[in-house]
Amino acid sequence: MSGTQELSPTTNGNATNNGADSTLQLDVPKLHSLSSEQQDLYLFTFTSNLEKHIKSLDYDSLCAQQIHLKRELHQIISLSSPAPTRVIRNSLGRCFVTIFGKGDRKSLYESINELLAVVNAGKNEKDLPNRHAAVCCLGDIFKVAGDSAISLSSLVCSSSIRLLKSAQDHSGLRAAIFKALGKVIGCIQGAVDETAARDIWKHARGTASGDKAALAQANACECLEQLIKGTVYFDNISDYDTLKSTIWKTCDSPAPVARRAAAVCLASILVKLYSETALEKSAPKIKKSKKPSKKQSMALGEGDDDSSQPRSPSTPRINASRLEFALPDLLKQLSAQYVRSTTSNRTRAAIAYCYSRVLLSLDHLVVESHYSQIADHFLIDLLNSPLITHHRYRLLLTRKFVQEILAGTVGSKILGESGQINAARILVNEILKNYPQVIVERAEPSKHTLTGALDTLAALIQSLGSAFNVLGDSCRDALMQVIRCPNYTVQIHTSYCLRVFTLACPQQLLQCASICMNSLNRELNLLPDRSSSRRSVGYANGLAAVLSISSLRPLYSSLEISSRVLSIATGLLKTSSNTELRTSIIQVQVAWILIGGLMALGPNFVKIHISQLLLLWRNALPKPLTRENTGRRQSVEISYLTHIREYALGSMLSFLEFNSRLVTVDVSKRIAAMLQNTIEFLENIPSKKGADETSTRISSSLLLQDLVVMIRRRVLQCYTRLVNFSPVASGEILTQSNLLTWAVTFFADPESYSPGSLGSSISNSAGNFESIWDVADNSGFGVSGLVRGLEIKPLPGERSVTKRPHWLLRKNSLPDFDKALLSPICGAREYDAVYLHKRKADGLEDLPDPPATEVVNSAIALFASTLPLQDARVQEGVLEQLSTLISSNSLHRDPGRKAAVTINTAMALLGALKVAVGETLAGSGNLRHPAVEKCLRSLLRGFIFDQDQFIRNIAYEGLGRLCNSSGNLFTANEVHFLIDTIVANRDPIARAGCAMALGSIHSHVGGMAAGYHLQRIHGIIMSLCSDPHPAVHFWAIEALSQVAESSGLTFSGYVSSTLGLLAQLWTSDSHNKESASLATTNFEVELPTAAAIANTVDSLINVLGPDLQDMSKPRELMFTLIQQFEVDDLPIVQAQGLRCWEHVYLYASGHVDIPRYVRQLQKDISSTHEAVRKIAIDGLYSLIRRDSEQVLEVAEEGLDEQIWLALNENPDQEGVQNIVETWIEQTGLSETERWIMRCQQVLTKSTAKVDDTSQPLDTKASAAPDLQDEEVAGFATGNVKEQDLAIADAGQELLKWQVRGFALKCLSHMIANIGVDMESNPESSAGLFLQHKIADVIRMAFLASTSSVVELCVSGLKIIDQVLMIFGNTPDPDFAEALLLEQYQAQISSALTPAFSADSSPALASAAVSVCATFIATGLVTDVDRMGRILKLLVAGLDSFTSGDQDIAVGDLRGLSANAQTMVKMAVLSAWAELQIASVEQTYLVKVVEPYVAKLTPLWLSSLQEFARLRFEPDISSNAGPARLDESLDTMYAALNRQTLLKFYQDSWLKLVDAIASLIDQDSDFVFDALDGNPNRPRVDGASTKESEINYRDEPVAFFFVLFGIVIEALVTHPSNDTPNARGQTLEILLALKKILRPSVSGNAIFQDVVFSETIEVFNRLVLTEGQDVQAVTVDIVRNLCSAHSSAKEDDNAGDHLSDDIEQLFELTKVIVLVLASAIPNLRESTSTVRQQIPDEAIPLIRLSLEALVDASEVFPSIIRTDLYASILHIFATILSTGVCQSSIVPQALPIFRRFIQTITSTTASATPNLTLQLRGCLHRFLSILANAQRRESETSLLCAKNILLASTVLLTTGSSTFLHSDPLLTRLLDSMLDCLQDIGLAKVATSCIRSLLLTVPKSPTTEATARYLLPRLLRFITNTSEPDPENARALVAHCVTSFVATLDGTLQVSAALSLVLPTLLARAAAEGKEVWRETAARVLELASVDQGTFRGVVGRMSGEERGFMEGVLREGALGGGGGGNGRGEERGGARGEPSIALKLSFGGV
Repeated sequence: MSGTQELSPTTNGNATNNGADSTLQLDVPKLHSLSSEQQDLYLFTFTSNLEKHIKSLDYDSLCAQQIHLKRELHQIISLSSPAPTRVIRNSLGRCFVTIFGKGDRKSLYESINELLAVVNAGKNEKDLPNRHAAVCCLGDIFKVAGDSAISLSSLVCSSSIRLLKSAQDHSGLRAAIFKALGKVIGCIQGAVDETAARDIWKHARGTASGDKAALAQANACECLEQLIKGTVYFDNISDYDTLKSTIWKTCDSPAPVARRAAAVCLASILVKLYSETALEKSAPKIKKSKKPSKKQSMALGEGDDDSSQPRSPSTPRINASRLEFALPDLLKQLSAQYVRSTTSNRTRAAIAYCYSRVLLSLDHLVVESHYSQIADHFLIDLLNSPLITHHRYRLLLTRKFVQEILAGTVGSKILGESGQINAARILVNEILKNYPQVIVERAEPSKHTLTGALDTLAALIQSLGSAFNVLGDSCRDALMQVIRCPNYTVQIHTSYCLRVFTLACPQQLLQCASICMNSLNRELNLLPDRSSSRRSVGYANGLAAVLSISSLRPLYSSLEISSRVLSIATGLLKTSSNTELRTSIIQVQVAWILIGGLMALGPNFVKIHISQLLLLWRNALPKPLTRENTGRRQSVEISYLTHIREYALGSMLSFLEFNSRLVTVDVSKRIAAMLQNTIEFLENIPSKKGADETSTRISSSLLLQDLVVMIRRRVLQCYTRLVNFSPVASGEILTQSNLLTWAVTFFADPESYSPGSLGSSISNSAGNFESIWDVADNSGFGVSGLVRGLEIKPLPGERSVTKRPHWLLRKNSLPDFDKALLSPICGAREYDAVYLHKRKADGLEDLPDPPATEVVNSAIALFASTLPLQDARVQEGVLEQLSTLISSNSLHRDPGRKAAVTINTAMALLGALKVAVGETLAGSGNLRHPAVEKCLRSLLRGFIFDQDQFIRNIAYEGLGRLCNSSGNLFTANEVHFLIDTIVANRDPIARAGCAMALGSIHSHVGGMAAGYHLQRIHGIIMSLCSDPHPAVHFWAIEALSQVAESSGLTFSGYVSSTLGLLAQLWTSDSHNKESASLATTNFEVELPTAAAIANTVDSLINVLGPDLQDMSKPRELMFTLIQQFEVDDLPIVQAQGLRCWEHVYLYASGHVDIPRYVRQLQKDISSTHEAVRKIAIDGLYSLIRRDSEQVLEVAEEGLDEQIWLALNENPDQEGVQNIVETWIEQTGLSETERWIMRCQQVLTKSTAKVDDTSQPLDTKASAAPDLQDEEVAGFATGNVKEQDLAIADAGQELLKWQVRGFALKCLSHMIANIGVDMESNPESSAGLFLQHKIADVIRMAFLASTSSVVELCVSGLKIIDQVLMIFGNTPDPDFAEALLLEQYQAQISSALTPAFSADSSPALASAAVSVCATFIATGLVTDVDRMGRILKLLVAGLDSFTSGDQDIAVGDLRGLSANAQTMVKMAVLSAWAELQIASVEQTYLVKVVEPYVAKLTPLWLSSLQEFARLRFEPDISSNAGPARLDESLDTMYAALNRQTLLKFYQDSWLKLVDAIASLIDQDSDFVFDALDGNPNRPRVDGASTKESEINYRDEPVAFFFVLFGIVIEALVTHPSNDTPNARGQTLEILLALKKILRPSVSGNAIFQDVVFSETIEVFNRLVLTEGQDVQAVTVDIVRNLCSAHSSAKEDDNAGDHLSDDIEQLFELTKVIVLVLASAIPNLRESTSTVRQQIPDEAIPLIRLSLEALVDASEVFPSIIRTDLYASILHIFATILSTGVCQSSIVPQALPIFRRFIQTITSTTASATPNLTLQLRGCLHRFLSILANAQRRESETSLLCAKNILLASTVLLTTGSSTFLHSDPLLTRLLDSMLDCLQDIGLAKVATSCIRSLLLTVPKSPTTEATARYLLPRLLRFITNTSEPDPENARALVAHCVTSFVATLDGTLQVSAALSLVLPTLLARAAAEGKEVWRETAARVLELASVDQGTFRGVVGRMSGEERGFMEGVLREGALGGGGGGNGRGEERGGARGEPSIALKLSFGGV
């Protein structure tokens, strides 16, 4: 499939063939010999390879081959068959760009002339493709090299214009001509001839306003834009006016692309005409131009307009009279058209987009400095236009546009942080504070102005976050003024702004709540005054909005205010019945609003009052009277009752939203009954009650029918919440049989909807109706608001995993201005006040729809939730009712309502099917009955064939889920039907619908279930992909993508054919936007087939997965296509191309050209298109996660800066944060210095600004606080100057504080990693680099800690704390006598000061307290008197918490809430605990802590007690009744604060426990008094007097169970993640437990059954799951518990609980055995996981465990001691038999084994038969191991044999008393040892063992018998010199026997031994010769020294010959210098014998 073999692509990079290939040419005969389909693919492949080849050439090669390459390109352009298609044209254009951009331009003119010849040559239609290609190539050539061919530009322009006549029937060619002309003008700009320019201007305007092809219109607008930007010919009033009239026509185009292009064109001329110095008289100039502009607009494009243009003034005169606009006039150019009655909403959207482009194009300094004028224009001029305000939809649409422009464009994209603050200041001071009017010169803002300003301010506050604190007081005052506005809309928007404000600045929460509450009380007292009534509602909504966030900001909330508000609300409800009607309704409204806000506090607050609330709701929603009774009521009374129900239901909805956990079966029954009562009440209301005169209304703005609609909305919403979030309520709801029918009525009844305005009804009547989406009356004939184009809003309770929007929506193809037009409904915040309390109600998309629309939405949701739960007959009946309603005759007369009913029904069915397949929280139910399936299928099939693509989209999704729900048979029938329909029905819409239905079915049923149909589905969809109709082939390709993605590997067999088809379609001109067909072009502009193809290729890549590496041909074609996607002009296709590369890299990274891919991502990470940017970020993250260093090596310079700037664009995007976090995780330790520099650059880096004339953010107050201390004030001021200079030098404004905060977080994380690294490696290079850069780190931390943003301050202090902990004790490398950080004391002290100022925060103060403690504990200052203010702050904080004052103060920080006080208190106590812990090692701290221990200990213990109460007490009031009056607020709402407070205690409790444990170690009287609950015990001379009756060894201290419970619970619930922090904390907890479990604290309480069993369970889990350090501490604790056990202190026969003691001791020893079993392989039951070696870290643990086990054996009762002995002996034997233990474990175990044997044989019961039997068994096992080891079958066998010999010797020498002297095992052992004397490798060890046996003292019968057995055999061995002796064992044995003689007692024994040994030595000397004489002489002299008399007697009995020989031997030894055993033989013997014994752990001394 490749055109040339030499250039076949290999990777995504350039072709590897970089050499010039002069023979490269297109094989035209071969091309024409192929089929027509193959010809296109052949040409495509050749062109792609040619393009790669050209790009791969260097300058010289390109110049050398230029002529040949040009010839090839011209040949392709001139091909008649196959004609060049869009892909070929674009590829050829890129080739020309490379040739003339990268090489020389010698053939430039020739190339242009050749192309012009093609353009001008053909006259036939068949020549148009070639002329099309030539025009495109001309445009590309001029784009890159036009400045070198200016003389030909006029000819090119005129030829292109002439070609327009031939292109009247070719939409794509017309678009291409203007695109080429735009490129020509864009390059040569002012050099273009004026005549040519005006000719282009004329034709471009005509095309822009009159062409039917949207692409041609868009390209014509772009051409006009280039003329405007590049020339000065049109900078006059006349041309400006004609351009405007053209643009307004284009802006009404139905295609968004044309509207956007027109808007950009108009924006470009407006920006060009902008002038700062424009005179005011420019305005009259515009007025004069209006008259001719009208005429020109009537004859646009005619000759009159342009005939006079050549006579226009020359260029200098044009400049002299150049049109200029000041900014206000410039904006009015757009607003004048916007507010016209004839302007359509499409045009308004385009104008809004134009506003945005104008502001983005202006210099940001202009926008910042003129923000006041910009805001006035939008908020005052635009929003208050009568034509806008008198049309509801128009007003809401305009409000949305204004919000998007001011907040989205100006606020987010243009203004920096200081600019945003200045903008907010302008909104507050110049708009909000003008209400109510206080200065005559300043007009009072209207309600629309206030609403827009509030929305914009809220968006700015959200963006600024904590940085908005500088305007906190001013903003609060302004909002408190505005909330008094009587307009309800303003009140709701003010309340929302208050909510956002208090979330960002929580310090203002209490003040805002207090002001609102007090003002509300004041206004309520003024009722029934009308203004007070409205103000009361405003304050109530504001108070509710503020209180609803209390749970989100618990540190700043007040239980007292919440409780008082609830009391006010209940009081109002109780007293409302005693007041006048209009007063009563206000009281009720206020009460229910407040209750609704309090519901957001959650179950922990509400559950105490649930019974009271149910009673209040029951009173408000009683069972209604009869219809007759209701009919006799007056309208006012009915209205009053309706009002009450609507308000009560609003609070009930809020309750259900936030408190689903409280909705039990009983509560749900009650609520369902109330809702049913409300339905009955609505049914009883008369349909029309009089004329609804104003006098009969309670609310002047609401009719009775409006209230009815609002109540219906609330009832349906409540029912929906009940079903979804409380499934237990489903059964109760299902009993209300009319509910489903009632819901159907609201969304499907032809008559049940609220019509829009009269005008919209007339304009959308049957004859005029086009589409329901264009109705724009905020009613839409009752259509649901759940559908916005292809986007379907999720149902309530729908799981997030199912909310996958269409890929077109995911790529954000439409700007927000065009998205607003997708629905006839426009939401607004005032439609539903309950949305104020929702957590996610902070975006435009979350705005509630109008009440009537919400009724439809909720009815659909309720229908969806309840239909699957009904009986099959009910389901069938309801579905038949739906079918009847849809086919109603009345709908044929009302097409708008018919469309709405169709959409609503489709959404309802889709929702029901979502529920049925389990995609929501509601019960899934069942829709599988055949009759129900038939009804559903019938309805959905009808929707699939609908002309509206959005309805079809809903039907696809529904049908796929229906097949998933109904099973295989149903699916098979449906697939057959759809395929048959495609074959039989030629309607394109039907074929497209069936194709997508097949794709959706396959997607939802899944590859396994739908695999049976895959072949048929694939075949039919493949045929539809080639259909020329755009709708058919686009949706068929999309269906193909769904099929491939859902099939998985089963689709792999179809990949090649699918890929080939996609390549053909990619090259086809019928499948792209430059098609000749007008319909195709317009469709492709909206839904580009190119994007669908790219999406399908991505699906194929995922199908192949790793198999992509093995499939070369498909991979080559894929790569070719993906490279085409990269260079496409559509951002959505580029984004899909990047996604393809990301997946290719995932599966086949070896085939990706990494350098090229990285550079592509680097370019796209800064893209202006969000979709491209987001996918580039994802791809970069994938690369960096794998190898960050490689990415940085191949990337172009500046990647890190791009990443930070991308984060600055959107600080919340996780993708960029993940990149940085992964990067620093990988390289933080290796590139520490660079990362510190990076972070420093981020903290001081500014955005790209040159000069800032706006007022800078005033941060001096917080950056340079009033330090009140001479020692640091000067430094702080100096640093602030440095900070200001840094900012000034950098240019402008720092990056956003969120980005700087993230950089500090990364720095902190890196420092923490370095600290961990330094613990294991003190010489860590990262630590050295950090130490080298410590000054920079501290400076960064100081700058952050003195910021005005609390989050930055906390981060800065955290870094200081880390630095102090890591380098606190590090000496200064330059001055060894000083510490490194001593020189930074002033900086650290300065950084702490702002944290204790009056405007600080609890979090900041807590962090500062921690730093104070760390500073003192590090030892930078050891003199208490020199610790200064830092110690004073800690002492003052402690005194504040012990003084009993209500207003706790830390420094100047006062007025803290109860939760904040707890936070700071725990920080102070934790700080003192740190000092107490450190005082154990740092003696100077004893003076610091000692004076306060008496205060601290009770506080620590009481805090731990409170922590235990919060942690262990059951959740309060799950069964509790109403709160008692005598309870405190903290007690009543303990559960509300429980989670908040727990966090503070959780962070500190371990330090408190450690501090108490350290005092226990010191045996401090204070701690024992406090532990016993007697902190005030009388003292004598400062010492407490202990009472003698308390026995600490028996009774635990009073606080023991508190401490024990906390520690054990922490061990049980501790996270099991294997991180260093988690492991370290577990170890700390265990060490604390070790101290708590000492007898002086715990007594015998630990051995109580319940306590002991739980403790043992924890220990067992720890030793099985944790690391060796934790296991070691556990073993140590267990050993201590064994030693402290009562059985260790009692006699064997004492105690009645012996069985319990035995069981507990066994459990304890079991823990030790578990540790050994986990460390020693063969102790486990299974040996399948035997490790090859034991790590060095495990050796100390094994030794400790063995010692603990031996120690434990000593305290066991004698009755069961034998069993434990057997286990221990088994463990030792197993260790000796395990190969991996021989070298490392056995040397550690043998001394322990010896101690164990000594212990068990030294007891009084040592001679028991059981013990003898056990030791004999042990010896028997040793012998078996020895026999096995002597086979030498493994590497460790020899070492094992040596160790067994040693262990056996230990057993015999230490436990000899337990063996009988006649035991046959002894004989076996001794024989084995004797055999080993001749074994290579064992001889020396055997000799050493025998020596130990012979020399044992004192002698026992067993050792004597051993000697008697060994001696003759040893003597025989010595004399038997015929046997080889490679290890010189005879000498060693001779020495051994000689030494044995010295151990004998009595002359007879010595004499007998000498009589045997001496002749033996002489016999050996005689046999072996003089070599051993010297050694023999030494041995003989040893014998003589034992007993000289006996020796002489023995020698005397020798024969003369023997004596003579002995004398010769002795003489020879003396001559050799050997006397007294110092001969050479002894040296050799000693060298061989003694060290071998010493090597075995000095075993010779055993």
